[in-house]
Amino acid sequence: MIIEVKNLKKTYEGIVPTHALKDVNFGVKKGEFLALMGHSGSGKSTLLHQLGLLDTPTAGKIIMEGVDLMSFSEKQKAEFRLKKLGYVFQSYALLPELTALESVYLPLMLSGVSKKDYIKKATEMLTKVGLAERLEHLPKEMSGGEQQRVAIARALVNDPMILFADEPTANLDSESSLAVLKLFRELNKKTGQTIIMVTHEPDDKEYVDRVIWLKDGVIEKNKK
Repeated sequence: MIIEVKNLKKTYEGIVPTHALKDVNFGVKKGEFLALMGHSGSGKSTLLHQLGLLDTPTAGKIIMEGVDLMSFSEKQKAEFRLKKLGYVFQSYALLPELTALESVYLPLMLSGVSKKDYIKKATEMLTKVGLAERLEHLPKEMSGGEQQRVAIARALVNDPMILFADEPTANLDSESSLAVLKLFRELNKKTGQTIIMVTHEPDDKEYVDRVIWLKDGVIEKNKK
């Protein structure tokens, strides 16, 4: 297993505490394309944020490569995120002043890769997602689907162990959504990229290996 989740809990404190995750347990195999699904408020995005080290669970273990990531310091978590994990969000999260090429090579530059190498790798990744002709374009000069593909290229440029996608097609039209899903599937099949994706679209299950259905913070179904 590339990920093992054991007795994971997340509670948001308040006058009335919200138990977003309740004793969640499951594993993810290397090279698997997994979808997290459920109605709004089911806990699927909360779970993704715990797995991606974007939030800290109240209790439980998240084990990757045999190491319990909950034992890491905040500095260690930040370094692990940069070197081992990739993220795609529904909002694209592109800086308006950066070209597609600059957006994609930024993580490599922050990792200390040489300029020659980070430009080469970013160009290759943008070509892989079908944007070889858009290297010097700014976000405002690209469609929503193209911007999301830039975000995918940026998430993959560090060769992440796991790619996390949080409703990556939520802001796209049906044609662009289909293109993104097919791209994920192609990357998963051709390169063995492990992908964990949150989605609210039932039809998306056709593109993944397995679906974990959440309801009220617990796993309701876990099946292919």
